Amino acid sequence: MQLPPAAPSLAADPLLQQRPLQHVVVLGANGTMGYGSGALFTQAVPKVTFLARTREKAEQGLAGAIRQVRSPTVADRVRCGSYEELPEALASADLVFEAVTEQLELKREFFERIDAHRRADSIVATVTSGLSIDALAEGRSESFQQHFLGLHFFNPPNVIVGTELVPSRFTRPEVVSFVERFSDKRLGRRMVLTNDRPGFAGNRIGFKLLNEVAQLAEEHGVALMERLVGPYTGRALTPLATIDLVGWDIHRAIVDNIHALTQDEAHDTLRLPGYMAKLMEGGTLGRKSGGGFTRREGKERWVLEPKTGRYLSPSEIKLPRLDFIAEVAALHREGRYREALAVFADAPGDEAALARRVIAGYLSYALHRVGEVTEELSGIDRIMGFGFNWAPPGVLIDWLGPKVAAGMIERAGLPVPPALTAAAASATPPRFASERHDNPGRYFVAA
Repeated sequence: MQLPPAAPSLAADPLLQQRPLQHVVVLGANGTMGYGSGALFTQAVPKVTFLARTREKAEQGLAGAIRQVRSPTVADRVRCGSYEELPEALASADLVFEAVTEQLELKREFFERIDAHRRADSIVATVTSGLSIDALAEGRSESFQQHFLGLHFFNPPNVIVGTELVPSRFTRPEVVSFVERFSDKRLGRRMVLTNDRPGFAGNRIGFKLLNEVAQLAEEHGVALMERLVGPYTGRALTPLATIDLVGWDIHRAIVDNIHALTQDEAHDTLRLPGYMAKLMEGGTLGRKSGGGFTRREGKERWVLEPKTGRYLSPSEIKLPRLDFIAEVAALHREGRYREALAVFADAPGDEAALARRVIAGYLSYALHRVGEVTEELSGIDRIMGFGFNWAPPGVLIDWLGPKVAAGMIERAGLPVPPALTAAAASATPPRFASERHDNPGRYFVAA
């Protein structure tokens, strides 16, 4: 009996052998993204240095990393220090990973210091969630610019594997190829190469939907919108619960940046609702402040009333009959996804139409961003699936069918993407989803 050949060793990968990574320096290691990403690097790199404003802050980051991944490898491979030790740390750093506060000028100040002390061949990566990579690289040395890129992990990195790789116009192609291969093979990431556009791919599309639901909540109520765009539409966490988890301040920073720097067909849906801005002035930030769209009162979950700013008890919330949701969810649980989407597409009533409007906006907006944020729909599908844990646009279109999807978008008063129009008119429409080895049913497990 002939045994199958052994799997090739990752150490034998020619591209990875060209640039062995032995030491990663993490800046902003006391923040959630800093220590979460730092913990991820300890899986593949023997030495990781956590730096923060003080050694104590960096040690707090190390404690957070240990709690997050519960692995002894983290403590064994991490040393902590302050930014005063930056020159010494950079002398042996193969990769510098910046995760300081999401402010353009602050990051640029750090890059100036890094540029002065880094090795000429070291890679510098930023985990920014949407700031321009080109703008961050401006004014730096040619060597820095050629070795600089965005490496956008999603939080928490030990759980969410979708990752965006964002080169600047200066980045060397071989640096891009190396970081992509290293992140894939050594860190276990599902990589998406994105263009340097506001919000990149995932946040550009994902926060459009999140913010639109927040806008609609002012008119229709939080409880109803959470139900209408709930797990049965292909997401583990409802949109407003996602904003509460991310933090209202982070949500605002992302949508404000995209709204200010873009002018597309859905521009108005990216304007932060006025009631959110007003409540933020009073300290409402989501879970981190004890409440956002919802808050806990003992064992009860109270829900925000956007128009008044007060919270409603469960007894005060009255929802209309939404029988179609239970029917769709039941079909999902049986793995009958096409039938479930057919019920969703045909469900009667104003509430069903409102839910379809949001999902139609998701499909229309995603397909119109192909060629702008990514070169192919597959990149958008991958980051929405593995970054947001949402059913990717291509999957939903394939299950609905191009003709039904195009009709749903048209009835919502939204522009139908040309690729979808062509597919709807074809006797043999193409398949839109390309992640053939993925199990698309995983997006509906919470339904």
